[in-house]
Amino acid sequence: MEFQLQQLAENKFAFLNEQAGEKLAEITWQQNGSVMVMDHTYVSDKLRGQGVAKQLLDQAAAYAREKGYKMEAVCSYVVAAFEKSDAYNDVKQ
Repeated sequence: MEFQLQQLAENKFAFLNEQAGEKLAEITWQQNGSVMVMDHTYVSDKLRGQGVAKQLLDQAAAYAREKGYKMEAVCSYVVAAFEKSDAYNDVKQ
């Protein structure tokens, strides 16, 4: 699944997937200097159970690595993913 990076406000960003004007998936964060404060993950009922939230988090983590950023988990999904997997240790704050 493809995700587009969008700037939502001055320091607010998201990776999202929209089809026919309908938001199907997104992960959002506040950019605080070199820290991405991960505050929301959404996946439409149409896509639940297909690993889309993990794909979103993986995309955000790749972006963080590329930019040299760290990620602070605030969203419950990101908190749980960080606890369950060592794959994000290099970007966790």
